[in-house]
Amino acid sequence: MDLSVFKYFFECCVGNWVTERTYHYLTHQEVERSHTEFRVDAITPDLKQKVLTDNEYGEVSHLEDLPGFRLGFHTVSEKGEEVSQELRMLFVPKQQDGNFLEGDYLRDRAYEESRPIISEFRFNNETRELLMTTRYTRVVSVDSIILVNPKMRIRRILNYQRPAEGEPLDTLALVGFGVEQKEA
Repeated sequence: MDLSVFKYFFECCVGNWVTERTYHYLTHQEVERSHTEFRVDAITPDLKQKVLTDNEYGEVSHLEDLPGFRLGFHTVSEKGEEVSQELRMLFVPKQQDGNFLEGDYLRDRAYEESRPIISEFRFNNETRELLMTTRYTRVVSVDSIILVNPKMRIRRILNYQRPAEGEPLDTLALVGFGVEQKEA
């Protein structure tokens, strides 16, 4: 499995970032802008193991080589509402098919629900897009991060109403777009 582009993507993610986002709430036809400042730092193998343990994931070989991070952010909406959160995450590649790398994305705390959670990721080595799919209780979140260059990323967030088992994702509740820029 060739992880060189995948590792480069995450090396570029470490640091301070600022983003302006627009959210389209389709359930009640509202559009809202927000400003977020966030910091991404690599975590130690001990903290990576804690993320595995919190998720009851089991043993993983070469844990020290897996991308693991601490993400802290503060968001202010145009209405003045503020949200801050901090979490740790770990990416566990499982298979590669051509330009695509797939695996599990673990967090010690989920965005929508305050609990550890295991999601799926798919990374495109050619376009440097990380696609993360999380199945929450009420929604399925499909989050995309495209690394344009080491100082700019494009973010897209699609939250679908969670369908019945086996049914397609076809009812959007939220669409978010943003440009993320790394601070010098």
